[in-house]
Amino acid sequence: MSQTVLRFAPSPTGRLHIGNIRPAVLNWLYARQSGGRFILRFDDTDIERSREEHVTAIRTDLTWLGLGWDDEARQSARTALYDAAAERLEASGRLYPCYETEDELERRRRLQRARGLPPIYDRAALTLSADERQRLEAEGRRPHWRFRLDNTDAAHRSAPVPTLVDWMDLVRDDQAVDVGSLSDPVVRREDGSYLYTFTSVVDDIEMGVTHIVRGEDHVTNTGVQLQLFDALGADRPRFAHHSLLVAADGSALSKRLGALSIESLRDEGLEPQAIVCHAALLGTSDAIEVHADLAPLIQGFAFHKISRAPGRFDHAELVHLNARLLAQLPHEAVTERLAALGVGGGSQFWEAVRGNCAVLSDAAGWWAIVAAPISPVIEDAAFLARAAALLPPEPWHAGTWAEWTSVVKAQTGAKGRGLFHPLRLALTGREAGPELAKLLPLIGRARAEARLSGKTG
Repeated sequence: MSQTVLRFAPSPTGRLHIGNIRPAVLNWLYARQSGGRFILRFDDTDIERSREEHVTAIRTDLTWLGLGWDDEARQSARTALYDAAAERLEASGRLYPCYETEDELERRRRLQRARGLPPIYDRAALTLSADERQRLEAEGRRPHWRFRLDNTDAAHRSAPVPTLVDWMDLVRDDQAVDVGSLSDPVVRREDGSYLYTFTSVVDDIEMGVTHIVRGEDHVTNTGVQLQLFDALGADRPRFAHHSLLVAADGSALSKRLGALSIESLRDEGLEPQAIVCHAALLGTSDAIEVHADLAPLIQGFAFHKISRAPGRFDHAELVHLNARLLAQLPHEAVTERLAALGVGGGSQFWEAVRGNCAVLSDAAGWWAIVAAPISPVIEDAAFLARAAALLPPEPWHAGTWAEWTSVVKAQTGAKGRGLFHPLRLALTGREAGPELAKLLPLIGRARAEARLSGKTG
């Protein structure tokens, strides 16, 4: 059995965001599960909009997410392949030149709509003689080139008829597209540059791509591209069209993607594993769980688990997932990053606060509460003074909090919220936070006594 080959083909016209990282994750997971290859292919034929800084940024984002690739290619360097494929299609009569301007095409579409006809290209260029084409080019017109879909009958070679192109989709099961209702797609512009529909197929053939995993907005493209695979004499790859993401309230996510770029999520402090897990499991039959190691995601991946219903992206859910990840990370996994934040206390501190960090930088705030002067909140000065007088001598340990509060309870009669809430406010200045049993030994007796007395400490 041949090796599976998958690809992620972003256009370097902007940053990766939560919407287009999902197909990258799904392709990567299946490539790794099947022992195949994962190719990063930059669709950079749009010279005006493609930017080198976006190429660099995409590489940075994928590397940060842990989605390594086996090969890399850029479509801008593969023009010779496209020229050769175009020549083959032209020789077989499947690629033909057209000379209409966009204004002329739009007028025809309006007329077709007025007559109750579908606004598809009427293939008028197929009726041009060699002399007529020569005259148009002498006038300064340069042709764009269309791929003639195989949707005509023998008696009316220029009139499209209903023609179904079908395939078994790995996500959507039986699929069919009526290419008789579509215009012959433009595959080469007047300036000689090629369009995605064509270049993608030529690249997939040359690279041996076996599986194409992409959004359901490409279903119609697949009907056209399958005919391109056939016309070029290539084996058809398998297709999997996953549903698109919507916002948590069901509205379109597209207007918010700028704020949901991988760069912005990284700057927010979210962990790469949380983002990958969320992207992989959102819109599937699996529960959304977080894994510090991506191996369980790879092992558990299956196309049949992907729902056809839109995946609902909730930023708050992603942040919650990130917090759950941090809560399970050992100190050695974050030691260097904590040091860069100026956080000390070693594993004892991290294990005390990791369950209260939505992002890693939150640890710096808890470290300040432990090691820096704070302004205590005094709820009951008399009670706190008695509690301060009952502080045990050091050294303190994990059981010190329980021993001390038991004595305070016995001496003052305070219990429940009346016992614990004033102590937390004075010792941390916060209404809630990590277990004080873990924080108290880190705060130390001198600071604890000062804070219970209402002093900055």
